[in-house]
Amino acid sequence: MASSTSSFRIPDELRFRLEGAAHRLNKGKNWIINRALEEYLERHSRAKLREEARRQSLLASRKRGKGETFWEKAAAEAWND
Repeated sequence: MASSTSSFRIPDELRFRLEGAAHRLNKGKNWIINRALEEYLERHSRAKLREEARRQSLLASRKRGKGETFWEKAAAEAWND
């Protein structure tokens, strides 16, 4: 996989925590940052899909009722929320 270099600022406290985690895990800071970013973006993507599914469900039903509660619960269980 191709990669590029990015520069960003983080608070000192977060940097200290990152360095400690890298040391404990015997992994590079870059590895931890990449995994954390991948996890965050995946979670964010699922949340957007869930919101869109709910929006479409509401549009289809045109009213709030027991069905919406069922679908909200099913979506939460499906996405392990």
